[in-house]
Amino acid sequence: QVQLVESGGGLVQAGGSLSLSCAASGSIFSINEMNWYRQAPGKQRELVAGITNGGSANYIDSVKGRFTISRDYAKNTVFLRMNSLKYEDTAVYYCNARVQNYRGGPYRNYWGQGTQVTVSS
Repeated sequence: QVQLVESGGGLVQAGGSLSLSCAASGSIFSINEMNWYRQAPGKQRELVAGITNGGSANYIDSVKGRFTISRDYAKNTVFLRMNSLKYEDTAVYYCNARVQNYRGGPYRNYWGQGTQVTVSS
């Protein structure tokens, strides 16, 4: 069993900043990737940013230059710093991790409960 506990989220004005965090705990042998997804009403869930166990980060085009993903490997925690927020960033943001529960076991996807980010115009 793995639990992803998110913090952050809330209401912010356009142009403002917000930071999200997500800590994984439970049966964890290794995490090879941690990601942030988001889903707006009427739209499919999309990958916003991801970071590998080697520290390589990737972003969707719409957030490049504004969002920064980082990771504390020792604490199994991933962060998302969001700057210059726009109304279209409004969505429920979900933490995701690919976790190996025990040595030699498969990697499985785990999800946080989601946190609402609302950007006012």
